[in-house]
Amino acid sequence: MNLLSLPAFDDNYIWMIHDGREAVVVDPGDATPVIAALDRADLQLAGILVTHKHPDHVGGLRTLLAHPRARAAQVWGPGNEPMPVAVIPVHDGDRIALPGLGLDIEVMAVPGHTLGHLAFFTGSILFCGDTLFSGGCGRLFEGTPAQMHASLARFAALPAKTQVCCAHEYTLANLRFARAVEPHSLALAAYEAECQSLRDRGLPTLPSTIGQERQINPYLRCDQPDVIACAVARGAEGRDPVSVLATIRLWKDQFR
Repeated sequence: MNLLSLPAFDDNYIWMIHDGREAVVVDPGDATPVIAALDRADLQLAGILVTHKHPDHVGGLRTLLAHPRARAAQVWGPGNEPMPVAVIPVHDGDRIALPGLGLDIEVMAVPGHTLGHLAFFTGSILFCGDTLFSGGCGRLFEGTPAQMHASLARFAALPAKTQVCCAHEYTLANLRFARAVEPHSLALAAYEAECQSLRDRGLPTLPSTIGQERQINPYLRCDQPDVIACAVARGAEGRDPVSVLATIRLWKDQFR
């Protein structure tokens, strides 16, 4: 199975899995890079997974579905968010079977960034949209800190080798903030240097892994003493993980 990141817009990634014949894509905000990849590898599009409603994740759906290589594709997405095309609504705990590709995909409801946000887990790859980023998490546009913490805790419980395929190349900006939260972290310093090297060579920092994120992502480390101390110093209402996450997420919104 081949996993590809297709750059779109300024910093989006549209993810594609294919077996040399058929493909699945995640969050095609722009149809152009998807069609180019299908043509380049002579693939037919079997399915589209949509994590949430924002235009940079769904804006290419109409054009893509009108293309000859994608007309047979099924689209799965949130049942409680507006979509520009008809989707097969899926909910927490549902499974999407794509036997031709050998995929059995678990649907995870992960509210926080939006209320209907979904993630898709293949057993080894996590497509997490804008909920989890490498070194960060999404803005709380609709959900609560408690919802985001619960969603991220579900991700943190996945196997350490799980590949994390998020939808944006935000890694270096997130790591600059993470260093402000945990300035003495050697793991964080090493990972930042590694990611800077990748970007200097024009390469993506993604996918990350769950094991890596447990080591460096402050939003997965809200029970760690240094992260708690940082949040308390910035006025956290309590030392519990939800209060800590709420405080550092608000700080990140203002961080420059």
